[in-house]
Amino acid sequence: MKFIKKSQSKKLVGGKSTIIREYMLGDNDINGAIAEINGRYPDKDRVVNQTSKELVYVLSGKGKLVVEDKETKFSSGDMLIINQGEKYYWQGAFTILMANTPTWTPEQHKNVK
Repeated sequence: MKFIKKSQSKKLVGGKSTIIREYMLGDNDINGAIAEINGRYPDKDRVVNQTSKELVYVLSGKGKLVVEDKETKFSSGDMLIINQGEKYYWQGAFTILMANTPTWTPEQHKNVK
């Protein structure tokens, strides 16, 4: 078993409208984070996870996820998957739980046009 307290998580700013709390469990296979987005993430263009697949559960609020050119609207209680290599952005006012496999790292998360 692995356990991490909120006080041990790392708070990151992901642009003008995004705050992320990373829960690095010291596991190479999976990690998790909570993101609060109030606007757009990333602020412009799109992002891509080059190695991680991301399972997302919407804790509260509503918004949209645009993957490649497909827009998906979501709200509290919905679940989404972003596959490795898909270019995307988020927009709205919501809080999400993200689980990444393999473990998310900043080096594999890139901004793209």
